[in-house]
Amino acid sequence: MSAPSAPIQLDERGLLLTCLQCGQRNRAVYPRLGQTFQCGQCHQPLPQMGEPVAVDDPDAFEALTGQSALPVLVDFWAPWCGPCKMVTPELVKVASQLAGKLVIAKVNTEESPRLAQRFAISAIPTLVLFKAGKEIARQAGAMPAPAILQFIGQSHSL
Repeated sequence: MSAPSAPIQLDERGLLLTCLQCGQRNRAVYPRLGQTFQCGQCHQPLPQMGEPVAVDDPDAFEALTGQSALPVLVDFWAPWCGPCKMVTPELVKVASQLAGKLVIAKVNTEESPRLAQRFAISAIPTLVLFKAGKEIARQAGAMPAPAILQFIGQSHSL
């Protein structure tokens, strides 16, 4: 019997994934993202991360963007923003399509204003693509999934 899916969480060391077979929480360390992880309890393969993950801790953000073996696309957004709400399901589509090749993180600028200030976010939604801790591309405004994929493809070959 499969355990229900739990939201993906993260900390300074990695992503916390729930095994779909036994429900055990497992850590996928950032430098190994993109590789296949196995559950520490039942040894079944863990699914690739195919959904956006919320980031509200600056230390976890720094670790994710700086240590991830995969590029990280960050969506700076706010709950009151209509265009941000339109982008969310599009990012879910992109995350599903690029599972194991890209991490999509969502930063709520209302809950993490210092991160928004640090990256000079002046419009939301803003997508910022990071590789090895460095910003390599940025795009403001709502976009459908095909345009997001094109933005990523123009900025980084996946």
